Amino acid sequence: MTKLHTHNAPDISVVKPHFLFGAFAFALAVLLMILADSDLLAPYYATKILAVVHTNILGWAMMLIYGSLYQLVPVVFEAKLFSETMAKITFALTGIAILIMAYAFWYGKLDTWLIWGASLMYIALFLFVLNIALSYKDAQLKNIKSYFILAAIFWLFLTQTEGLLMALNFKYSFYASGSLPHLKIHAVMGLVGFFLMMIFGVGTTLVPMFLVSHKHSEKPLKPAFVLMNAGLAVLVLSWWFYPSKTAEIAAWLMIVSGIGFYLKFVYDAYKNRFKRILDEGMKPTMLMFVLLIIPMVLSLFILGQSNPYSHTAMTLTALFGFSIIFGVINLIILGQTYKTIPFIIWLERYQPYVGKYKIPLPKEVYIARLAVWQFRLYLVFYILFIFGLIFQEMILIRIALIFLALTAVSYNFNMLKMFFHKPHLEPLEK
Repeated sequence: MTKLHTHNAPDISVVKPHFLFGAFAFALAVLLMILADSDLLAPYYATKILAVVHTNILGWAMMLIYGSLYQLVPVVFEAKLFSETMAKITFALTGIAILIMAYAFWYGKLDTWLIWGASLMYIALFLFVLNIALSYKDAQLKNIKSYFILAAIFWLFLTQTEGLLMALNFKYSFYASGSLPHLKIHAVMGLVGFFLMMIFGVGTTLVPMFLVSHKHSEKPLKPAFVLMNAGLAVLVLSWWFYPSKTAEIAAWLMIVSGIGFYLKFVYDAYKNRFKRILDEGMKPTMLMFVLLIIPMVLSLFILGQSNPYSHTAMTLTALFGFSIIFGVINLIILGQTYKTIPFIIWLERYQPYVGKYKIPLPKEVYIARLAVWQFRLYLVFYILFIFGLIFQEMILIRIALIFLALTAVSYNFNMLKMFFHKPHLEPLEK
């Protein structure tokens, strides 16, 4: 656990705002889902669905990744974050951009407000990439773990470049085929290239650390990295320049094989863990790696569709997007929130008093029982919503959203409890 904090760690004022904004964005995304109601069964490119997805993915997931990465740079790179001021400016610009984009998608203002939001997001991205690149320049440790993170940032750059181009296309119409064919490129680079690659990169450090696994093998990481990135490159280049079913199949095989190698790494760490009982933070994390199989299988069925806009293909695509966003990305965030943030808060509040007073443990800065119920509520939501999508049944989706709303309330309550935790000190027993 102490690996999360080194002499190079940034000030907590850099990290905290990302987690607080993320909690707010999660609640906002849930509210938008409730307000969208039957529009949740519309095609995946409907503007209200895009508003929900971008609020969740950018506002919650990406903000938490930014905050976590600032904390992890000293661990993974063994170097200081290049500029804390630049990180704070990046946060402010990103937060404003996310709110503008959510508004633009929700009200369909694609040729005006969306362009402003996407442009502001792109400026923030440039600052983020520059900060990480300059931090890496002075890195003492350059290994496969850091390569995953650098590759994820590269795919994020391409994802947001494509996103900005699509936003501009709504006004200037320079894509002859329209924006829709480019949406799948934008989505796969973002979901697989950035989020999954980043989860894997951070997971190479955090999963063995939190499982207390010391005898696991890191050999699967190199083929996982090479195959995933090669497969993504083949897929994106094919979709951009020369759509080919053969290229899609080859890319799918490489990406899935790469994920398979990474899952082997996770299984090995799990098998050799010292901590036998999984806590409220690691249960969602380990389940996420199991649920990752669902979008892998769904992507194979999507690959077999001759008409990408048929009812079956659209339903499969919706299920794929839901399973990777809510079954993978959101789930690991819900879990890792209770592994990283409590320790960060604990360090801020109690580090000066270690050895001088009797102080609580990091897990005591939040309500553990509530975190357990949050996980259960989220699983009920996930299962009900999946069936709601399959059968196109709104009653199931509405019931599912009740459980998701309860999850969001529980999550935000624990987040606020952590961030407004007051130190509780007792004299040491003599």
